[in-house]
Amino acid sequence: MAAPKKGRSAGAQGKPGRSLALILIAIAALTGGMFVSGHTSPRLGIDLAGGTSITLKAKSGQESAINKTNLDTAVDIMERRVNGLGVSEAEVQTQGDRNIIVNIPKGTNSQQAREQVGTTAKLYFRPVLTTELANPPASANPSPSASGSPSPKADGSASPSSTATSSGSASPSATATSQGRAVTDALKADATTSPSASQSASTSPSAKASTSADASPSANGSDAAAAKLQQQYATLDCSDPAARAKTGVGAKPTEPTLACGQNAQKQWQKYVLGPAEVAGTDVKKAQAVYDTQGAGGWKVTMDFTSAGTKKFASITGKLAQNQSPQNQFAIVLDGEVVSDPYVREALTAGNAEISGSFDQTEAKNLANVLSYGALPLSFEEQSVTTVTAALGGEQLHAGLIAGAIGLALVVIYLVVYYRGLSLIAIASLLVSAALTYVIMALLGPTIGFALNLPAVCGAIVAIGITADSFIVFFERIRDEIREGRSLRPSVERAWPRARRTILVSDFVSFLAAAVLFVVTVGKVQGFAFTLGLTTIFDVVVVFLFTKPLMTILARKKFFADGHSWSGLDPKRLGAKPPLRRTRRPSAPVDPKEA
Repeated sequence: MAAPKKGRSAGAQGKPGRSLALILIAIAALTGGMFVSGHTSPRLGIDLAGGTSITLKAKSGQESAINKTNLDTAVDIMERRVNGLGVSEAEVQTQGDRNIIVNIPKGTNSQQAREQVGTTAKLYFRPVLTTELANPPASANPSPSASGSPSPKADGSASPSSTATSSGSASPSATATSQGRAVTDALKADATTSPSASQSASTSPSAKASTSADASPSANGSDAAAAKLQQQYATLDCSDPAARAKTGVGAKPTEPTLACGQNAQKQWQKYVLGPAEVAGTDVKKAQAVYDTQGAGGWKVTMDFTSAGTKKFASITGKLAQNQSPQNQFAIVLDGEVVSDPYVREALTAGNAEISGSFDQTEAKNLANVLSYGALPLSFEEQSVTTVTAALGGEQLHAGLIAGAIGLALVVIYLVVYYRGLSLIAIASLLVSAALTYVIMALLGPTIGFALNLPAVCGAIVAIGITADSFIVFFERIRDEIREGRSLRPSVERAWPRARRTILVSDFVSFLAAAVLFVVTVGKVQGFAFTLGLTTIFDVVVVFLFTKPLMTILARKKFFADGHSWSGLDPKRLGAKPPLRRTRRPSAPVDPKEA
C-alpha cells in the first residue's frame, strides 16, 4: 500500500509547472483584456484625480420638514443615485442643518451623475392628455390635436418617449405586458380627472379646434385655469432651455401641468399631463434586465409597494380604455418627461416592465431614476466648484515614497536573512503586484471602483500580509531541514503546516476587511475593499506561484545541496545529523542446526 501513496506524492510534486502556467496565463489574459478595453490604469478617486463638488440647499413648503431624518434620507438616496450610474467613491454628506455636499470624482459618468443629483424634484407618474413635437413644421396645426402624438403608430403604440437625461428614455415601442408587468403611471380617476373625460371633451362637436387640448385641463379646474393652461401650451417651445426650466414649476401633484421631454430621435416634445396619483415613493424597486425569453433586448422592471399596487391597478384599468396618447402615462422628474409608455390592459400584480429598443445604458438610467428619483425634500443648487487633485497628488507622492522605502527595507531584510529564498519572495511580490494592478484597472469600468488615498494605504498594508505568508512557508521548510531532512521532502512536509497557518491568517485579515467595509462609509470603504482584495490575491499567489516555484527550485543543485547562499544551508540552520538505522546483530547459528 505504500507504493501507490508514494506514486501519488511524486505525481503531485512532479507537475508544479501546471500551477505556474495557470497563474501566468491568467495574468497575461487579464493584461490583454486591460489593453483591449483601453483602461490601462486604475480609476482615481476625487482626492487623487479631482472632480466636482456640488452644494445643495434644502427647501420645503413646511420648515419643519427640513430635519435631520429627511436630510439623512436624501443623502442616502443621492448616494445610491450617483453610485447607481457606476460613479464609485462619490461622497454625499450633510453640512449644517440644511445643506448637502456632493463630491463627484472625475470620470466618464461624473457629468451625468451631476445632472441626476441636480434633479431633486419628486418623481411622479402622470397620465398623458395630449402631446406633440415642440417645434412642428410651419404647415402643421400649432394647436394640440385630440389624438395627441403627431404620428402615432397604427397599433396605438406610444409616441417616442422622452428623457430627463442624455440617455434614459424608453423606446417608441415601450409597452405594458399582459403578465402583469407593465409600464404605467397613475391618474386619479374620478369624474373630473379621468383621461376619458378629457378625451370626450376634446372631441365634442362644440369644442373649438384651438381648444382641443383645453378639454383636459377644463375637466380638472375652472375655465379660466384651463384657458391659461391652453395658452401656455400653445406658446410653449420645449427646444428653448429657458422655457423648459420654467415648465411645470409650482405645479401640485393634484393639478394638471405642462412638461417637456425628448423622444427617441432626440426631438423635443411638449405634453399636457393630468394629475398624478402614483408617486416615486410608491416604487419599491426598479432594475434593468436583459430579456432572454421575449424579443430580446434590455427592459426595465418595477415592483410597487402595497399602496402603490392598488393605485397602479386602478390607473392602468382606466388608461387601457383610452386611445393614444391618452392610454400613455408620463414618468416626470423635475418637470421633464423621462419616459411615456402606453398601457394595454389593467395590471393588478403590483409589478411592471418597460420594454422597447433600449440599450444597456438607457435601461440602467431609467431604472436608476425610478429607484432613486423620489426625495423627501426639494433642493436648489447653491454652488458648483471644481476640485483639483494637487493636494491629493502631493499626499499620494509622499505615500508612494513611504511605501517604496518600506518595500525596500522588506527586500533588504529578505536578502540578508533568507538569501537565495529571497528571490522566490521577491518574484511572488512582483506577481502579486501585477495581479493587483491589472484587476484594479479592470474594476474601474466594471464596477466603478476608484482608487483613493485610503485604498493606496490598504495596498501598502497588504505587502506585509503577503510577506508574512512567505516567511511562514520558509520557516516551516527550515524547521524540517533542522530535523535532518533533505530539501525536497522538507518542502512537501512543510507545506501542509504552512498552508493551514496562511489560510487562518488570511481569513482573519479578510474578515476584518469585510466587517470594516460593511460598517463604514466613504473613503474608509476603499481601504477595506483593497485590503480584502489583496488578501485574496495573497492566497492565490502563495498556492499557484510560491509553492510550485519552491518545488521546482528544490530540485536545483544550488538549493538542494544547501549552498551557503541558498538560505537553506543545514550547517547555518543547526541541522541535526541524519538518523541512521542500525542493523540488529543476527542470532548465532547453532552448529547442530547447521
